[in-house]
Order: sequence, then structure tokens, then C-alpha cells
Amino acid sequence: MPRVKLTVAYDGTEFHGWQRQEPPDAPALRTVQGVLQDVVATFVRDRVVLMGASRTDSGVHAIGQVAAFTAEHFRVPVERIPIALNARLPRDVQVLDASFVAHNFNPIGDAKSKCYRYVIEHLGPPHNPAPLFDRDFVFNTPHELSLERMRQAASQLVGTHDFEAFAQISHGRENTVRTIYACNVRMLAERRFAIEVSGSGFLYNMVRILAGTLLDVGRGKIDANSIGAIIASKDRRQAGTTLPPHGLCLRWIHYGVPKEDGIEDVKEDVIA
Repeated sequence: MPRVKLTVAYDGTEFHGWQRQEPPDAPALRTVQGVLQDVVATFVRDRVVLMGASRTDSGVHAIGQVAAFTAEHFRVPVERIPIALNARLPRDVQVLDASFVAHNFNPIGDAKSKCYRYVIEHLGPPHNPAPLFDRDFVFNTPHELSLERMRQAASQLVGTHDFEAFAQISHGRENTVRTIYACNVRMLAERRFAIEVSGSGFLYNMVRILAGTLLDVGRGKIDANSIGAIIASKDRRQAGTTLPPHGLCLRWIHYGVPKEDGIEDVKEDVIA
């Protein structure tokens, strides 16, 4: 049976994350996987299992999530599948692309690199009002930040390390070694900047903790030269705070040769 790969974007604000959640004694929670899988099943007129590449948390956004499903019948050519699905999907999730892939394609296991972006706006001094219309996509802080110190610290995260200090204590993984290919801090607009990190994979809450640590470096709470010592400590208490989910966006997932420069030409929008 044909297997289809989807590229998916969503505003995670009203979702309980990507992964389908069906509590035994309560109604199913609204998740991206649940909503999209139900629409795909209606479209192909059969039960399907939709596998996603990244289990983003509640409130996290995506413009490059990858999912795949297998089905026997399609009523339209594969290039028109996004149009057919989007006509049935709610406004906060969209299918951007569809293509046929090998029958054994695994969105999780076959992924070679991923990129996340965390967007931060600092509000003062002097005082600027907090973001209004894109408030669900930007974390705002009252602290004035040094991008120079943040960039210095970010460069020390690149490489293969044991990132146990940058994962939630209950991360559930036996192996906490990951490879960071690039970690960049760059301006998007006046007072607004992005922390963009690409790597082989990430632990639970790892990107939000990395972003929180760089934020603490930027405000002078953590020394920019202490990243190596924090990594070596394997102690979560040595790293920075876990920033909230709404500033985080899954940018892209690459298959084949890992993409190592951390930069991708994608459509810029309010969740970029």
C-alpha cells in the first residue's frame, strides 16, 4: 500500500501537544495528531495510523513537522492531498506538502537532523508594551540582554555532549548524549531575536532549557564561559530556567545527510 509523507504546520496554542491523548475516563484531549489523523481517515475512508516525527509539547508550534501514513486508496493525486485535507482541517493546522515515500519510511527513526527556534522579545528599558497580536508566539522578558554574551555561550553548546543538565529530570531516556550542529542567536527585529538550534535530536524540554540558559547568560545571571562546566556537571540545577512553550517552533526536519548549518529557507510568518 502507498505510504504518504506530510509536512505539517500548526499553531500549538489550543492543542495539548502533538501526540494523541485519550484518557481512559475522560474525553480525548485535542491534539494535532488526533485532529489530523481523524481527517486523514475520513479522506481515505479507512482507519489509519499517523506517525509524527516530533512529539511537540502543549503550546509549541511547528512549520515543519513531518508525519506519515499508509492507505490503500486515494481519491486525488498526491500533490492535491494538502488541498483536500486542508478543506477539512481546523484553521490552526495545515498540511503544506504531501509526497509518496518508501513503504518503510519512519518519520522518527529516519530523521537525521531537526531545527527549533525560540523567539524572545525584551521590553526595556525604555519600556515597550508586550507583544499583542503575536503574543502566543513570542516570549517577552523585562530584562535587557547582551546578545554578545548569549552568542558566546551558544557556540559552546555545539558538538556531541551529554546534555543531561539540559533535560527535564523525568526525561525518561537512558542515553542523554546528543549532537548539536549549530546554535545561533540572531536579531529578527528591534528588541526581538531568535535562538535557533539544530541537532541530531533533543531530550524532553531540552530546547526550552537551552533557551532559558542563554537568556540567563544574556541578563548576567549565568557566566557565558560556564556552559562547559554546566554540561560536565550533568546537573539540571546548574542550567537555566525552562522557558514556556509558546515561544518555541519546530522549523524543519531533515532526512538523508544531516543539515549542519542550522539555517533553512522557509516561509517567514508570525511563528517564524
